[in-house]
Amino acid sequence: MTDDFSGLGLSSKVTDAVVAAGYTKPTDIQAKAIPHVLEKKDIIGIAQTGTGKTASFVLPMLTLLESGRARARMPRTLILEPTRELAAQVHENFEKYGKNHRLSVALLIGGVSFDEQNKILDRGADVLIATPGRLLDHFERGRILLTGVEILVIDEADRMLDMGFVPDIERICGLLPPRRQTLFFSATMPPEIEKLTRKFLRDPIKIEVARQNSTAETITQRLVKVGAKPEEKRAALRELISGADNLTNAIIFCNRKRDVATLARSLQRHGFSAGALHGDMDQKSRMETLDAFKTNKLTLLVASDVAARGLDIPAVSHVFNFDVPVHAEDYVHRIGRTGRAGRSGAAFTLVGPNDAKHVDAILKLIQRDVEWVEAPSGEPAPQAAEAKPSRGKRGAARRKTETSEKPAAEAPQEPKPPKEPNKPARQKRREPVTNDQLGIDENSPFGADGPVPAFLLREVSRSR
Repeated sequence: MTDDFSGLGLSSKVTDAVVAAGYTKPTDIQAKAIPHVLEKKDIIGIAQTGTGKTASFVLPMLTLLESGRARARMPRTLILEPTRELAAQVHENFEKYGKNHRLSVALLIGGVSFDEQNKILDRGADVLIATPGRLLDHFERGRILLTGVEILVIDEADRMLDMGFVPDIERICGLLPPRRQTLFFSATMPPEIEKLTRKFLRDPIKIEVARQNSTAETITQRLVKVGAKPEEKRAALRELISGADNLTNAIIFCNRKRDVATLARSLQRHGFSAGALHGDMDQKSRMETLDAFKTNKLTLLVASDVAARGLDIPAVSHVFNFDVPVHAEDYVHRIGRTGRAGRSGAAFTLVGPNDAKHVDAILKLIQRDVEWVEAPSGEPAPQAAEAKPSRGKRGAARRKTETSEKPAAEAPQEPKPPKEPNKPARQKRREPVTNDQLGIDENSPFGADGPVPAFLLREVSRSR
């Protein structure tokens, strides 16, 4: 493996920008992938998260794009990302490493005005970075043509294919020219997903610099036993954060978006510098929160799995899994937010009584033992202060029980008057009226089936 970027075949403009950014030695995935990309080969690149996969395709793409020019509405290269945050991050990489180039880069993501994006497309885009949904929106509006794409990059390939993007990916690939270069990069590549890549790649070169689904050795992992109640988990989390060694900042992952907002508010009430990031937030709020975390204005970022994939924030010291991820692969991506680029990091996963099967799946996937630790003792006072009166049926039943407990102690020992006297009265009203009481002969034409209806006893008017 080469000791520096100069031996990879990159142009002088690119290597100068890399050195200016402070990088001198390529990572394993970069050293193995970049030469093949420059040879215009199709690639499946698999490496641990945080090992520089983004630069593995950005740097050679910049070199290849130095010759040629983009035409209006016809981008030369296309990079597909599963989330807006990842797309914006790749855009930042092109700005950083392409500062010596005059390339036009278009970012097509949701939550941003179509007009601004159309202006860039009309001028011609050398590089188009997009999420599948917004890209297809522009195509259906007739604002873009994909017949000039020379290089297609599908980043976080397993997630793109596994999260319902298959129909969109297939449609987009059908709009691209058949003679193109296709690059897949991901941290995990299950066999069933790898089969799908055969639809999009031609004789790909598989580059795997680490065992699939492995976690970095620089990350200290711990499993923490906690109770099932949310307030117990929140109390344990606060104790872990307060007692963590060398914590500078941390990402806290929840499985559900609504729990992200709830946990962020809880931490704020207890004096922590925390913000929320999840998919239901508008794009402006998401970018502002992420920027505040990157610039150390926020210490804690409570997030859904929207932040688990590929976000490059090198200085994250800790990761806390408030919820055990349902999919074992997500554990690899979550804790991969720390311990990046050779740094040390720590990851704590809070495990409740019902999380055993998910933990077993994670340990089987990563093929290593993780130490169990007891949860710190939560303070009773914060739990009581955090509890809110319930508004549902259970809360109403609880309040009813609480209010009935005190009077029960002061109530007289004599039992309350029973309701039995009311029953005979109801029974009397329900007793059938006998024929003798009504003066009806049982041998009458109506028999003994019951009293004669009143309307039949009325006197018939002779005038009619």
